[in-house]
Formats: sequence, structure tokens, C-alpha cells
Amino acid sequence: MKRILLITALVTTGVTASLPAMADMALASAKNCMACHAVDKKLVGPSYKSVAEKYAGQAGAADMLALKIMKGGAGVWGPIPMPANAQVNPEEAKKLATWVLNQK
Repeated sequence: MKRILLITALVTTGVTASLPAMADMALASAKNCMACHAVDKKLVGPSYKSVAEKYAGQAGAADMLALKIMKGGAGVWGPIPMPANAQVNPEEAKKLATWVLNQK
């Protein structure tokens, strides 16, 4: 009974809705993405909100960003290149790209 009450409390407070977002933030932190990026402000690279705005509604954006996460890129956001992230596997890259595109 306590378990049901706890689950009900989590659902009604919206805590469960934020868990996937926090998990992806944790993945971004674990893969050192947050060293150059922030959700809502430019650091070395663009904010994730700016990336989401730039690619909003574009077919294939998650796949394209996943490749950039793994292989790096240059020229889209200015003169500073984004290095390749060899420690990120394709599944993680897709998860991160999808999360970035959902920032608002």
C-alpha cells in the first residue's frame, strides 16, 4: 500500500516526468558535454536551447546531431570546432541529440 501511495505522489507532483530529463543531463555531464555547453546559455559552444531552436522541425536532425556528437564538427556555430567524442556510442549520441532537440 505504501508503494502505491508513493507512486501516486510522484505521478501527481510531476517528479516522474522530470526523471528522463535529469537522466539525459546526467549523461551529458558524464560524457563531458557540459564542459562546453549549457542548457540555456552559450559557453564555448552554443546553448542546447539554441541548438533546439535552430533545428526545430527538421527531419533527420537527431541523426545529424548524433553524428556530430560522435565525430565532431566545425563552422556551424562559429570558428571554434566541436571535437569528436569517441567515448560516446551511437545509442548514447542519439539519446543526447534527442534530449538536446527537446530543450525549450
